Amino acid sequence: VQLQASGGGLVQAGGSLRLSCTASGGAFRLFKMGWFRQAPGQEREYVAAISWNSGNQETDYAEFVKGRFTISKPKGNTTVYIQMNSLKPEDTAIYYCVAGNGWQYWGQGTLVTVSS
Repeated sequence: VQLQASGGGLVQAGGSLRLSCTASGGAFRLFKMGWFRQAPGQEREYVAAISWNSGNQETDYAEFVKGRFTISKPKGNTTVYIQMNSLKPEDTAIYYCVAGNGWQYWGQGTLVTVSS
């Protein structure tokens, strides 16, 4: 499975960005995708996840993004989005798309920079 993330960039505090991640190469085997991030000098941390099965979807968020970020995946599509609103300078990080029940697949990361 290959994951291609895009949508990162520079935004001012309070602004918004939408990241996307497209899975290929066996994506039909996936039932869970999500995002992690790693800020400079810090450990990688979980951001959000979406899982699906038999037409139902479930989402989950780290506490620090609840109410600001929304993860979504159109049914039948292999692309996952994360809409990030009310961005803060502390959201600055490389955002990684991940997939698989054990998070065994990782994309290359996309940089999000939030200026104050």
